[in-house]
Amino acid sequence: MATAHTALRIGIDVGGTNTDAVVMRGRDVRAACKTPTTPDVGSGIRTALADALRQAQTQPDAIGAVMIGTTHFTNAFVQARSLARVGALRLAAPATTSLPPFVDWPDTLRAVVEGHVAVVHGGYNYDGSEIARVRPEEVRAAAETMRDRGVRCVAISSVFAPVNDAQERLAASIVKQVIPGAAITMSHAIGRVGLLERENAAIMNASLAGMADDVVRSFGEAVASLGIRCPFYVSQNDGTLMPPALAATFPVLTFASGPTNSIRGGGFLSGLDDCIVVDIGGTTTDVGVLQSGFPRESAIAVDIGGVRTNFRMPDVLSIGLGGGSRVRATERGITVGPDSVGFRLLQEGLVFGGETLTATDVAVAAGKAQCGDAAPVRGLDRALVDGALARLRELLEDAIDRVKTSSSDVPVVLVGGGTILAHRDLRGASRVVVPEQASVANAVGAAIAQAGGEVDQVYSYAARGREAELAEAKAAATARAVAAGANPATVRVVDVEELPLQYLPGGAVRVRVKAVGELAAVGGA
Repeated sequence: MATAHTALRIGIDVGGTNTDAVVMRGRDVRAACKTPTTPDVGSGIRTALADALRQAQTQPDAIGAVMIGTTHFTNAFVQARSLARVGALRLAAPATTSLPPFVDWPDTLRAVVEGHVAVVHGGYNYDGSEIARVRPEEVRAAAETMRDRGVRCVAISSVFAPVNDAQERLAASIVKQVIPGAAITMSHAIGRVGLLERENAAIMNASLAGMADDVVRSFGEAVASLGIRCPFYVSQNDGTLMPPALAATFPVLTFASGPTNSIRGGGFLSGLDDCIVVDIGGTTTDVGVLQSGFPRESAIAVDIGGVRTNFRMPDVLSIGLGGGSRVRATERGITVGPDSVGFRLLQEGLVFGGETLTATDVAVAAGKAQCGDAAPVRGLDRALVDGALARLRELLEDAIDRVKTSSSDVPVVLVGGGTILAHRDLRGASRVVVPEQASVANAVGAAIAQAGGEVDQVYSYAARGREAELAEAKAAATARAVAAGANPATVRVVDVEELPLQYLPGGAVRVRVKAVGELAAVGGA
């Protein structure tokens, strides 16, 4: 068995089309491979792992940790596939009754997920004082109705639960008594201040509980089937990792982990901690900002499948541009996308023997790329090719401009299989970097991920003072990072945000602290 300091890492990113894998030691990428994503996910991971081990010419006992990023849960929710019916229990009456749970959900998703809704007495003010006491008999009656309707997944929310979670925990204990083995999600464990969005996040998570155990178990079985006995972790959407048990409990924390891994991987491969990362895939291009080595988080509510949520998500702009984007000549000019042939590029693109003009065909015709058979695109009208290239440039430059916070030029890193489409002199970029292994930056991002912990809570500076409250928040975030698997000696606070809540008395401030550290399992020291 390899020691922690000599162990290799394997990073895997399971995308909608391909599953990418890399083997790394320190900063070196020892092997990289791509394989088609399979419907059962696990067999695709197994194939990618086997290919990576073979390329690296290493044995399973040399691997110290495996990190897996996946879009499986995101896709399942957006497509309303394999979701469980959820009982939504809100502790808030007599407040909030005019806007019940599911009020802002699309009808199609609501019809699939809603199992039973109950708004009972409870809730807190911003300072943790009670709006109303929980009435155990109300909670029990709601749980009995859920049980009788066959609901096994329950989301519990309360007003200002991130400030005081006692009522949610009390309600959870009662629900467990009534529905033994129920999968319970408490909103304070996922979302931030803001009842409806946090409640939505809890319901989302609960709806995935039925499949989460099976998916995470398949990850573990795929790793173990190749004789790899080291720990494995699952990527979160903030660039950190969580152990399998936590991933099975909180699958929504994997949402958008793919773009997050690409952003971090692009920064790592280029050696930049502050830059814009442009990930060009087959169908879409994701553009995000790397700040101090981590993706900039969205400051507003995020819409997922038509449902507003407020749990942490990277601030990523997605546009309909990729290698499979359709190119057309219209009366108004040349268009590129947003529709795409996607994973059918190898069958439908002109250079691959198909009949659809795509962005990849244009890149080959212009001499920017070499793939497939160039013969079918040699006769393309030059004005069409030049017009499509100009449109590609315009789309990318506009996307870069939209994610910037100032007019200054910044470094831009290109990653993904579609980097052949991009110009190397983009407006708004101080320089454009295409690192080696750019096509597997997402898997690299998974491999380099660290363990992390976060606190997002309202504190009253008037009570004990700013320094004491910040110290408490930093200690709590550090403890959570250690609990997630970080070596205590390596944990550092990487982000502190303070937002004074002027409309509340007592010097109320919303404080968010994030701490990260190297995995103890692979010798973080």
